[in-house]
Amino acid sequence: MRSLSYLNKYFLRYKKKLFLGFLFILFSDAAQVTIPLFLRKSIDGLQQNIEYSGLLKYAAMILGAAIISGIFRFLIRETIVVTSREIEFDLRQDFWTHLLKLPLRFFQNNSTGNIMAHATNDIGAVRMYCGPAVMYSADTIVKFIIVISVMISIQPLLTLYVLIPLPLLSFFVYLLSKKVHKKFTKIQEKFSELTTKAQENFGGIRVIKAYVKEESEIEEFKKLSDEYLNRNMEKIRIQAFFMPLLFLITGISIIVVVWVGGRMVIQNELTLGDISAFLVYLGMLIWPVIAFGWVMNIAQQAAASMKRLLKIFNENEEIRNPESAKQPVNGFMGNIEFKNVSFRYKDNLPYVLKNINLKIPNGTRLAIIGNTGVGKTTLINLIPRLYDVSEGEILIDGINVKELSLSMLRENIGFVPQETFLFSDTIANNILYGVKEENKSMKLVEKVSEISQLRKDVEAFPEKFETVLGERGITLSGGQKQRAGLARALAVNPKILIMDDSFSAIDTKTEEEILNGLKSFMQNRTSIIISHRISTIKDSDKIIVLDKGVIAEEGTHNELVALGGIYADLHYKQLLEEELKKIN
Repeated sequence: MRSLSYLNKYFLRYKKKLFLGFLFILFSDAAQVTIPLFLRKSIDGLQQNIEYSGLLKYAAMILGAAIISGIFRFLIRETIVVTSREIEFDLRQDFWTHLLKLPLRFFQNNSTGNIMAHATNDIGAVRMYCGPAVMYSADTIVKFIIVISVMISIQPLLTLYVLIPLPLLSFFVYLLSKKVHKKFTKIQEKFSELTTKAQENFGGIRVIKAYVKEESEIEEFKKLSDEYLNRNMEKIRIQAFFMPLLFLITGISIIVVVWVGGRMVIQNELTLGDISAFLVYLGMLIWPVIAFGWVMNIAQQAAASMKRLLKIFNENEEIRNPESAKQPVNGFMGNIEFKNVSFRYKDNLPYVLKNINLKIPNGTRLAIIGNTGVGKTTLINLIPRLYDVSEGEILIDGINVKELSLSMLRENIGFVPQETFLFSDTIANNILYGVKEENKSMKLVEKVSEISQLRKDVEAFPEKFETVLGERGITLSGGQKQRAGLARALAVNPKILIMDDSFSAIDTKTEEEILNGLKSFMQNRTSIIISHRISTIKDSDKIIVLDKGVIAEEGTHNELVALGGIYADLHYKQLLEEELKKIN
């Protein structure tokens, strides 16, 4: 239950509204508690030959008290329950904000389905605690205090008899609540697995259909669903035992009132009105007692969910903005320097990059080549601080990237990753995604689409740039998606353009046209290209060859071919492949 203390800051944020809600609870319960007193007087009045007008007066009082109690009951929900929705909103926004600040490492280690389960089911369980649980807890406490006080004023001894079973109830509530907490934690874990499986199936539907795996996926999903069902049933069985137990104990209290109170009426120690009021008051205590058990279940579920959420809230952001960011003296130019840079993903893992020293002056076109898994993508990910270096430093215009504000750093970098992600939006909005609102225009869309050789394809679509793409840009081909990703990077007018194997799905003719268009656009800008094709990078100002995390070779195309090393070997192999294609 300690995990729920995290919510105190949200309760304090809405303390005025919650205070009003607690006042409304007090007024509502006070009005409700007067009803048995009016009933008591009317019944005693019947024994004393009360007049019809007197009965009407008590009936009007009972009706008035019920109406007042109902009005305040409505206001309770308008304050406490509405506040719980506002807390839910704040918590979800804080959770989302924190997620977006977490490093790539976190998302590589946590599935999308698991994160979605936290953002939906877990936050929903916490909301139930902030609203209904808080409301019914306060209502139960206030009602107990008022009702028990009135019952004691009527007959202290009978009240004592009525309260005897309640400690037993508290003991059972404690035992069962602990079990509910454990069961609910397992339920949420299985729900995460279920959402992860669903997300993978939806995302990989093409592969599933291509390999005719629908039946096996359905069967696997059914197994997970059955496990989720069984864990829910285990919790429900505990709760199913809980409610009858509550009714049994409260039923015992009613028997005590009828038996002991009836004897007191016979002995003229109580009136019929007293015993009637006592029974109504006992009825009023039944729901708070039941609500108490229900609240304990909600609190245990919320504690389990909050504990899961806190695991993410406690994740280190790692990549942080500097407290006092520096500004390049002559504005952001794009001069990059790697000084003794080494990197590894975790302290217990081997280095991916080792002692990298590299200068990339403004206006330079640098190419990076090497076999798969040598650290090419890792190297370029360090520039916009998607990861931070383990050792050494990266300088841009003479300033360590850790001393530049993240927004300024990334706004000046156009990044085209290996896998282009497009949103379910129009092509135009996807291209303008990183552009500030005041700079967005169709003219810009057309300009960058022309350079990326996407415009001619889009013009053939009925809705042109207003064409809405399917999820992850499924409407477009692989080559079209890559060109859309390049257009998006160019639209931000970057000082540094990074392209990570972004021509792999594009034919060589289109690639050549794109590279020619980039020459004029990238004048006085820095561009970095990762590619497996020699034809893509041969005209670069400088080429580096990565091998086993170090720069094995560097120079121009002709210099590296003449060197006769790794680059020359790749060059001759690709020339041979091209010759074989021509023969075939």
